[in-house]
Amino acid sequence: MTDTKTPTRSRLPHHRLVAYSAATELLLAVRAADIRDPKLRDQALRAAKSACLNTAEAAGRVSAADKARVFAIARGECVEAAAAVEIAALADDTTADAAETVIFAANRLYAMLTGLAR
Repeated sequence: MTDTKTPTRSRLPHHRLVAYSAATELLLAVRAADIRDPKLRDQALRAAKSACLNTAEAAGRVSAADKARVFAIARGECVEAAAAVEIAALADDTTADAAETVIFAANRLYAMLTGLAR
């Protein structure tokens, strides 16, 4: 490995999944929103992290039903993260631009997870 954050060669299934990359983009967008309310920021970050973790977990599952169940959980976390940032924007705890960026990332991930959860 040349970079400690991103493996150059991985045999782990989530590294080959575009939805995992989209989930990490959502996490970065939520983090960049820099929500001022500490409780709402914590909620948004926990949901975005959970979307990443559940997406990775589902990729490692074996049965189709088990994969679908965990991808559906990741989809719910994706929506929660987006809603938290939307609420932060409505409460003037982040910018409308930050919320728009998060919503864009969440829409992309949500679409992918919907397909994977079927």
